[in-house]
Amino acid sequence: LICRGLGSSASRPREDSWLKSLFVRKVDPRKDAHSNLLAKRETSSLYKLQIHNVKPECLDAYNKLCQEVLPKIHEEKHYPCALVGTWNTWYGEQDQAVHLWRYEGGYPALNEVMNKLRQNKEFTEFRKERGNMLLSRKNQLLLEFSFWNEPVPREGPNIYELRSYQLRPGTMIEWGNYWARAIRFRQDNNEAVGGFFSQIGQLYMVHHLWAYKDLQTREDIRNAAWHKPGWDELVYYTVPLIQEMESRIMIPLKISPLQ
Repeated sequence: LICRGLGSSASRPREDSWLKSLFVRKVDPRKDAHSNLLAKRETSSLYKLQIHNVKPECLDAYNKLCQEVLPKIHEEKHYPCALVGTWNTWYGEQDQAVHLWRYEGGYPALNEVMNKLRQNKEFTEFRKERGNMLLSRKNQLLLEFSFWNEPVPREGPNIYELRSYQLRPGTMIEWGNYWARAIRFRQDNNEAVGGFFSQIGQLYMVHHLWAYKDLQTREDIRNAAWHKPGWDELVYYTVPLIQEMESRIMIPLKISPLQ
């Protein structure tokens, strides 16, 4: 990384001053954890992203089961968690369910919820029945980027895009500094829902969640960003930080607070 930085400075001296102007605040990744430098300081919320690959013949039954059970369990006041959104993937990997949870109070809240759910007979039966419908499942624990919107309930109908980026190790600070400026280009139509980075699970993962009225609106908004001075340069400098990327277009279930 140091060699790459020295090479870039030698070959593009004029870009150095422009790059410095992108940084919202100067941070030294050697002085503190990335989570402390990039996450919201005023909140201690922890997020869990669940991705379930469902047997094709079971998707309708899976959705029905989730819509019957999840609200009853997680809307109880003594569980310090909330369902942020729940979707089926429309375009992307098929027969897939995506759930996003918020735990108010961070890891202690997560532990409290997990311990209580282990004693909840209805949840135990739900999980067993749900397990028979799945091909695979995975999850990640996430923190919010400090410069992104807080994901709050919204009225629909909307489609949602979850853009997931596998970054090169050691580039999370760079990504955060670039996107602290880039997000300003994507606020005009209220499409920015939330931005997160992984803490446990697959590491150096970033997830951006967007809402659009339909696919054509998505296309129009994304094309409009290229006509704003500076957007092209931000894309130019963030693309080399990415190893892999994936886009999911998702449809919310009826119980989803994000409609």
